Amino acid sequence: MNLRFTAAAFMFALSSIGPASAAEPKVLHMFLSTSETGLDPAVASDIASLSLLENLFDPLLRYDYLARPVKLRENTTVAMPTIEDGGLTYTFKLRPGIYFTPDPAFKGAKREVTAADYVYSLKRLYDPMLKSPWLSLFEGKIAGDRALHDKFSYDTPIEGIRAIDRYTLRIRLSAPDNNFLFYLATPATGVVAREVVEAYPNQAGNHPVGSGPFMVGDWKHSDKIVLLANPDSTAVFHSTPAPDAASQAIARALEGKRLPLVDKVEVKIAEEFQGRMLGFLGGEYDYLEQVPESMTDMVIADGKLKPALVAQGMELSRFPVMQTYYMWMNMENPLIGGYSKEKVALRRAISLGYDSAEDIALLKKGFAIKAQSPVAPNVLGYDPAYRSPVPYDPALANALLDRFGYTHRDADGFRRTHDNQPLTLTMHSEATASGRLRDELWRKNLNAIGLRVVFVTDKKTEIIKASRLGKVMMFESNWIADFPDGDNFYQLLYGPNAGRANYARFNLPAYNERYEQARTLADSPERQKLYFEMNQLIHAYNPWVPLSHVISADIRQSWLKNYTRHPVEFTAWRYLDIDLAQRKRASRMAR
Repeated sequence: MNLRFTAAAFMFALSSIGPASAAEPKVLHMFLSTSETGLDPAVASDIASLSLLENLFDPLLRYDYLARPVKLRENTTVAMPTIEDGGLTYTFKLRPGIYFTPDPAFKGAKREVTAADYVYSLKRLYDPMLKSPWLSLFEGKIAGDRALHDKFSYDTPIEGIRAIDRYTLRIRLSAPDNNFLFYLATPATGVVAREVVEAYPNQAGNHPVGSGPFMVGDWKHSDKIVLLANPDSTAVFHSTPAPDAASQAIARALEGKRLPLVDKVEVKIAEEFQGRMLGFLGGEYDYLEQVPESMTDMVIADGKLKPALVAQGMELSRFPVMQTYYMWMNMENPLIGGYSKEKVALRRAISLGYDSAEDIALLKKGFAIKAQSPVAPNVLGYDPAYRSPVPYDPALANALLDRFGYTHRDADGFRRTHDNQPLTLTMHSEATASGRLRDELWRKNLNAIGLRVVFVTDKKTEIIKASRLGKVMMFESNWIADFPDGDNFYQLLYGPNAGRANYARFNLPAYNERYEQARTLADSPERQKLYFEMNQLIHAYNPWVPLSHVISADIRQSWLKNYTRHPVEFTAWRYLDIDLAQRKRASRMAR
């Protein structure tokens, strides 16, 4: 599929670039590690698509680029909202003069963003035809939203989402939610225009029309996408920087500047680790986040960037990603799922049999720490003192399987089920070099406790689709925080989220009750106690094997300016600048 915006829109964007840029445009060269699934804010949930969406569409709020700890700030609003009624009512005042990028659906007119557009965009999350994975953030929390559930219609007025006038949006909750403003900074709440969605029935994800700092130029699905600077962008940089020198320097360079700073972003899909690394070292990409584990030795020695790369002006930084790697098991799968003692014993043995220390040392090259619970470091609710009661212990795993009846063996010496039926685990994996390495570690660990495993390789996007339908038995996945609160991780095991983010389809009343209590509480000892109990239930029933939290090794080129890694947002493209002269010098040196 090769998608291209109208020639008129493309030429309009080029004509709006300043004289200096027209002669030599500033182009940011990026890659995404997986293919995008589609660019509809209400539907997409994969990292590749979200990385693009946050540059094309405008939520009401955004994260402050330089503030640490993280904080929100206004985006399309004139200020942060006023909050009344004990945290129930939020009133947002939009900035006039924000426009959607051109599209034939607007019939040649400039289309301003209004409060009614946000009403429509939030209602789309409830549309049963879209099956939005983001609905759980809002469903049952917006006052009167039951009307959208009972009989969905975009024209049904509800108390909780109202356009008071052209530029005033009022949202009323049914109960206070401490994380509500975080939800309104997610790409899922980016504003869309109803006439565009209706102009392309069931194809909104292939026709992204937003008001963000960039617009789509060329798009060859799963291969390359070009983002052009939005000529009508009204974004201006403001920040409350952290006290470190680097943040202060970026703040001085950017304060008051109109965003974005580059003329376009060329994004390639680079699924293979080696291709990404060689591309970066060859100057094809401007920065590399999270050096692939298998490629670490190419660029890092003794924990430092190799001297030859330092001589080229490259810089290495370490970043604790709010990310958890885990292997989930389908609790509805007839072989591995269920809550009986025999099935719990099988899953616990799998957890006991996984050598996370070898994973971190060999696959992640030491750039990770063992995950003790779902929550990553630097997230509200993370307990650095908590330790999993399920350690790596293959001897105990074998003893547990013996005790619960998995004593029968097939002709190859692998265990059969407790009722003497064939037992073959099926784990999905990505068709990449890294995926193959993980397969071999899993095979080694599972075979050591007498379990046979076969692997089904596919693209991650296809595995996610199958996972939502309950058709995957086991898969090693990872979760990066949508917002910096423990709720964002514990919701991955909340029963009603099965088929959405809860790929394990874990549905335990004791866990659900504690989750529902915890979500009403701010970060506090009371909530921490509930999180402890939820951790214990996870370890008791083992729907997950928590694996690791990544410490990202990031490298940037010498010509890239204003780069710093944000803990929550996926990209920093709008803030980045290119020193063209430095890029040319580096290119000559490389030759």
